[in-house]
Amino acid sequence: MVRRRRPDIAPAARSRPSAESSRRRRSHARDHGAPREGARALYEAEEAERNSSAYNLTLRRSTRMKASASNTHSKHAELVALGKDGHTLPSPVEAYFEVANRCNSRCATCPLTFGPHEPARYLSLEDFVAIAAQLPDLQRAVMHGIGEPLLNCSLPAMLRHLKGRNIHVVFNTNATLLTRKRQIALIESGLDEIRISIDGSSPETYLRVRGIPRFAQVVRNVGQMVRARHEMGATNPRVSFWVTGLRENLSELPGVVELAGRLGVDEVYLQRLTFWGEGLAVAEQSIHRNEQEEVEAIIAAAEQRAAELGIAFNGAGALSPRENLFERPPDAEPWRACSRPLRLAYMTSNGTALPCCIAPFTGVPFQEITLGNYLQDGVAAVWHGEQYDRFRTQLYSSNPPASCRNCGLAWSL
Repeated sequence: MVRRRRPDIAPAARSRPSAESSRRRRSHARDHGAPREGARALYEAEEAERNSSAYNLTLRRSTRMKASASNTHSKHAELVALGKDGHTLPSPVEAYFEVANRCNSRCATCPLTFGPHEPARYLSLEDFVAIAAQLPDLQRAVMHGIGEPLLNCSLPAMLRHLKGRNIHVVFNTNATLLTRKRQIALIESGLDEIRISIDGSSPETYLRVRGIPRFAQVVRNVGQMVRARHEMGATNPRVSFWVTGLRENLSELPGVVELAGRLGVDEVYLQRLTFWGEGLAVAEQSIHRNEQEEVEAIIAAAEQRAAELGIAFNGAGALSPRENLFERPPDAEPWRACSRPLRLAYMTSNGTALPCCIAPFTGVPFQEITLGNYLQDGVAAVWHGEQYDRFRTQLYSSNPPASCRNCGLAWSL
C-alpha cells in the first residue's frame, strides 16, 4: 500500500542533501538500522571516529560556522521586543505546544515527577493543525511543555507543517528516545534546534538530577545525532545541551562543555532553577550572589573551555550565564518587564491555556494558572478573553498573580 502525505501538512522548506550524501545515508541505515544487533561494536566504532583528530577538527570547524550564523538568539530577542510597548498583539507570534504530557524520566526538579496536573494525552496531529491554522502571525514554536516530546509519534509531521510556513521551531528533550530513525526524521523535518536536557557530566549526577540511569545512552544518541547531521550534509537542527544550575551539579558545568566539544554539540545553555518545594526544586538548591566568587570561577572555567572548543555558551533566554543564575532585589518588581502574555501562547496537550512555560513550576494550584482552553474555545476567544485580560491587568501592577510574584526574583525572566 502506498502511503500518501496528508494534504493539510505542508512540506518542510529546506535544502535537500546531495544525491551522494543521500546514498551514504541509505547505505548507513541499511548497515546499522537494527540497533540491537552488534550495538556495542557499532558504538565503539563511532566513539573511535568521534575521537579521531580529523573528525573532531571537521566538527569543530562546522560548530564555529553554525555558532556565528545561527539566528536563534536574534529571533528570540526580536519577538520579545514586540511586546515591550505594553499592548497585546492581535495574535500570538510565539507558541508553546505541549505535544506530550507524560515523560520517561523522573527528574527531581520537575512537577510531573510528583504528580501530573492533567489527564495523560498526546496532542493529535489533527488538533495541532487546527490550532496552528488559527495562529496566522506565528514566527516561533516551542514543541514541549511538561513532558517528553519524542513520545508523540506525530512530532515529525508537526515539525514539517511548521517549517512549511517558515516558522522557527525548537524543542527540549531528554534524548533517551533519540533513535537513529528519529534522528533522520528530525533532520529531514527542517527542525531548527534540538535542546538536550543533560544536567551533568557524570552518570552519578545525571541519575541524581534526572532520576534514570541513562547517561551513557543519552551521550551515545547525541553523538549519533550530530554525526547523522554531518553525514546528511545538513546544518540543522542546531544541537545544544541544557543545564539547570543547582548546587548539586554546578561544579560539573565545565565537564558538560567538555562533553559537548567531544560530541560536536553546538552550544551549552545554563538556566536558573525554578524552585517550588519538592525534590531538588527547593530554595536550598538555588544559587545566589553570596556565592558569587565560587560560582564565578566555575562559569569562567566553562567559558574558557567553550571558547577553546568553539562552542557557544549562553544563559537561557536573552541572558548571560551569570545574569541567569543570580537573584534580583525584591523591590525591582521584575514581572512588569515580562511581555509573554502580550505575545506568546502556551497550550497543554489537553488544550489548556497557561500564561507561560514557567507557571507550572511555581507551585501555584493548576486551576489558578489556567486562562481558558484553546481546543474547546479557539485561539481568538481565549487570547482576547476576559480571563486573559484580567491576568494581564494584574500582572502589570504591584500585586501580580501568584504564579508571577517571584518571577525574576527567584528565577529569571
